[in-house]
Amino acid sequence: MDDVSRQYISDSIRTVPDFPKKGIMFHDVTTLLLDPKAFQLSVDDFAARYKDKKIDIVAGFEARGFIFGAPLALQLKCAFVPLRKPGKLPGETIGASYKLEYGEDRIEMHAGAITEGQRVLLLDDLIATGGTLAAGIKLMKQVKAEIVECACVIELPDLKGAKKLDGLPLYVQVQKEGD
Repeated sequence: MDDVSRQYISDSIRTVPDFPKKGIMFHDVTTLLLDPKAFQLSVDDFAARYKDKKIDIVAGFEARGFIFGAPLALQLKCAFVPLRKPGKLPGETIGASYKLEYGEDRIEMHAGAITEGQRVLLLDDLIATGGTLAAGIKLMKQVKAEIVECACVIELPDLKGAKKLDGLPLYVQVQKEGD
C-alpha cells in the first residue's frame, strides 16, 4: 500500500479519548466504514497482499473482524469463518480462552469449520495486547490448520501485542499511539 492510501485510511479512523474508561484512547474503525473510499482501500490492500497466498479461509474475530474479513474472503474466493464470543454460535463449537486485563474471555467457532492443513488468515480490526489473536492461534493449532499470517487494520505497538503471536507474521495497515 502506498503512503497516501495508508494515510487516508489512518485519517478516517476516529480516536475517542476516555472510552470505554478513563485513560483509554479508543481507535474507532466505524468512521472508516462511513467512508467508502477508505473502506475499499483497506479491503483492497488486504486482497492484494493475500491474492497469491492460497488462502483457504479468512477467520475474522467478533465483531469488527467480520466487517473486513467477509468482503476480503469474497475477493479471495475463499471461505469466511466467524470467530465468536461464547454462546453466539448454534451447534457444536470448539474454542480457546485468553486473558484480559480484568479476567478471561473465550472465542469459539463451529466444530469442523476449519480442518487440518487448511491455510488460514486470522483477521481483526485492531491488535493491542494480542490476547484475541493469541487465542485464535491456539484455536487454529487445535485443528492443525496452517496460519498464513495475522492481519489487522490498526496496531497499537506500545502494547507489544505482536510478541504474543508465537512468532507468526503480523501485517497491519496503520499504527496508532495509545492504550
